[in-house]
Amino acid sequence: MREEYKPLMETAEDCGAAVRRLDAIVAVLRRECPWDRVQTHTSLRRCMIEEAYEAADAIDRDDTANLREELGDVLLQVVFHASLADAEGRFRLADVINEECEKMIRRHPHVFSEESDKTVDKVLQRWENIKESEHDEHDVMARLNHVPRAFPALLRCRKLIEKAVEDTSKAPTPEQACRKVKFNLKRIEDAVDGSEEEMGMLTGDLLFSIVELTEILGTEPEEELAKAADRFLENIQRSRRQR
Repeated sequence: MREEYKPLMETAEDCGAAVRRLDAIVAVLRRECPWDRVQTHTSLRRCMIEEAYEAADAIDRDDTANLREELGDVLLQVVFHASLADAEGRFRLADVINEECEKMIRRHPHVFSEESDKTVDKVLQRWENIKESEHDEHDVMARLNHVPRAFPALLRCRKLIEKAVEDTSKAPTPEQACRKVKFNLKRIEDAVDGSEEEMGMLTGDLLFSIVELTEILGTEPEEELAKAADRFLENIQRSRRQR
């Protein structure tokens, strides 16, 4: 063990010391490790997404030990990106944490100020109003353009639909949404011998209309599709056992 790194081997006693320890370890890795030295925000993008999904999987499985591990991996990504930005002179880890602290205080006036409205509905509405003012989302196109393109497709579609409906006086009814799904399915049936590009566009429209229907029905498309995948797997396993 190199003498200068011995302090990094000691377990931290509090959150502040633990974050400083991880930040220091990342700094060492970015100096000493050939792989870490060449990483960029872009090269780590996939890692950030995968670690978040792995943490979500631990939550779904109610696996406390694995959740603790995966949250550590998510935190590593945050610290690593902040270290890269610090080296570029853009921002530091402290800036990331302080900005998040200020955002949480700003978006919770019912907690940190004298505001008395503390019902869930009022709190959520206030949160959205503050968020819109922060991002200058005062018209529907501004709100739609603020939905990240990097979101998984189902989540992005749902967010776009949510933002679009906010700007209308009346959302489509379930019956109207069902008719739209049927309309898009009929388009596919009528063009079944079309080009690969045309069929891709039509199936995309069908999928979007299904997500719109789930939003109107109040269901979560990602969760329901995951459950459908589980049922599909269970059905295959059941049929194999019956052979």
